[in-house]
Amino acid sequence: LLELYALADMRRRFAGTMSGGQRQRLALAAATLHSPTLLFLDEPTSAVDPENRRDFWEKLFDLSDAGTTILVSTHYMDEAERCHQLAILETGHLRNQGTPQELLAQLRDRVVEIGGANLRQVKERALRLPHVQSAAQQGLRLRVLMRPGTADPTGYLREHLADAQLTLTNTHPSLEDVFVASTARGAAP
Repeated sequence: LLELYALADMRRRFAGTMSGGQRQRLALAAATLHSPTLLFLDEPTSAVDPENRRDFWEKLFDLSDAGTTILVSTHYMDEAERCHQLAILETGHLRNQGTPQELLAQLRDRVVEIGGANLRQVKERALRLPHVQSAAQQGLRLRVLMRPGTADPTGYLREHLADAQLTLTNTHPSLEDVFVASTARGAAP
């Protein structure tokens, strides 16, 4: 396991002197000493850099291919995207479940990206609209999640935001959009 998880050079080091990613690999090695059939992991790559994160997930897929069932708890949607099945929980209640692809398909045509100036003000205006479920700025774009059943989301926003300087584009949902849609009070996914 020391070789498998690239820890052989650290065999004589105390865990407290290791980086976060090294400690996560050490924890995985310790958790797999007895070849478990079921493994629970809580945010397993929270302190791992992107390159080591990919390697860490490859190790998890190797374990899965060998017959280990792995249950991952995470708030990181890019991590959840790597899983075979997802269950979205809120205060201990199951709000939604399925494969990442199934969950994303539920939001088809409900996410609009807005580009332009004064996105903070545009966000505030959008959030006051009854058909807008959420809005979040991501870099130079504003992602707007529309409520289920909204006809022509881009047309609706164009009409109600009435700003010729904005560009509006239907875009693919993300798992973060799925999470927000699934956990909003009284919201259907």
